[in-house]
Amino acid sequence: MKTYAVCTLDQEMTEISEEEIRELSAKLHGELLTPESPQYDEARAIWNSMVDRRPGLIVRCSGSADVLQAVIFARNHDLLLSIRGGGHNIAGSAVCDHGLMLDLSQMRSVQIDPEARIALVEPGCTLADFDREAQAFGLATPVGINSTTGVAGLTLGGGFGWLSRLYGMTVDNLLAVDIVTAEGELVQASEDRHQDLFWAVRGGGGNFGVVTSFKFRLHKVGPEVLSGLIVHPFSEAKKVLQFYREFVAGLPDETAVWAVVRKAPPLPFLPEEWHGKEVVVLAAFHAGDMAEGERLLEPLRSWGKPIADVIGPHQYVQWQQAFDPLLTPGARNYWKSHNFEALSDEALDTLVDYAGRLPSPHTEIFIGQVGGQMGRVGETETAYPHRDAEFVMNVHARWENSSEDEECIQWARAFFHASAPYATGGVYINFLTQEETDRIRNAYGPNYDRLVEVKTKYDPHNLFRFNQNIKPAEVA
Repeated sequence: MKTYAVCTLDQEMTEISEEEIRELSAKLHGELLTPESPQYDEARAIWNSMVDRRPGLIVRCSGSADVLQAVIFARNHDLLLSIRGGGHNIAGSAVCDHGLMLDLSQMRSVQIDPEARIALVEPGCTLADFDREAQAFGLATPVGINSTTGVAGLTLGGGFGWLSRLYGMTVDNLLAVDIVTAEGELVQASEDRHQDLFWAVRGGGGNFGVVTSFKFRLHKVGPEVLSGLIVHPFSEAKKVLQFYREFVAGLPDETAVWAVVRKAPPLPFLPEEWHGKEVVVLAAFHAGDMAEGERLLEPLRSWGKPIADVIGPHQYVQWQQAFDPLLTPGARNYWKSHNFEALSDEALDTLVDYAGRLPSPHTEIFIGQVGGQMGRVGETETAYPHRDAEFVMNVHARWENSSEDEECIQWARAFFHASAPYATGGVYINFLTQEETDRIRNAYGPNYDRLVEVKTKYDPHNLFRFNQNIKPAEVA
């Protein structure tokens, strides 16, 4: 009888019989894929093309029952298990080599209750799926800035974006989850039920189970917001960033401005002679009254001699997708990240130095302005602790060919180390690469020991380990 070689939790290979495969497949409403299946390569492909792993089996789940069966099967056979939501995670933890991969990307239902302002969102949804449904009712919740990002991974790591200064992080707006635990049970975690588990999933990643439904609080947003870009020449980078630093310090929560340094893409509003040259981009967003937003952003728009200014009214959904063309799947990506309480002149000097020698036309450094409501939540109220950060910097090396790997990765690492003296030491877990296991404790700070307790209670054998792993006490 034919067998399939699948990796165990101990990194050994075990044989799964064809009969066992048929039995599991018969229990699923979704699909069970093997390496011979026509859809196999499509299912294992994710956003970061540096990740090229080959699972032994893939379960494409259509609902909670499929997730339940797959988790029980993995547990009973002691299989290495990975979970794919949107497949956008930089570390590529959606896909394991030779293990069992749970593909949740087919679970994309979004249910909106416009009166209660509540959304029920399945784990395969992207931000675009969520935003589209919620905005049909003029509602939204804080999520990220690239619409192809998966809701599940973003939320479990904390989640922040344009609305976070006004309404907090994604996890601050999470009301409940349905989650399949390592015991093969589907439970609901909220402020009233399994409170310890609910606390842990709000920033603790996929360490505690497989979430099959998220319940979010919604807010009135848009459908039109004031947003857009101001582009300055790189020759003025230090002055632009110093002005930016002073300007954002006085902004209300409704307004956020992010800074991006990169080579100018061939955008239609940029003169052709600037295409491919280093620029400083200020991305502005205001979620409140349009006239008030115009007044608040006027000093930003009147300062200096920008190459372009395209700030104006936009549909919120369109603004959420504005950066998608720069973040399409298929490229090679490597990130390094820091949190900052302030942007010192020394930090800006370092940024400008490294931005002057970007290793590829697709690489960028972005500084996200956070603070506001994000900082009014206590550092131990959710698993995500870094409420003191006013800025999050992501060093986003991105390139097309494997021959560029060494140059781009070394540049990102060098900049990361050079800027570390000016950072808080904290980091956003969703920005960690697979190699940065030494930073996991830093990512959770004072919450780490409590997360270990919750992990030990709900996943004592570390079934959910293919992630930025919090090890249970027994195997620590």
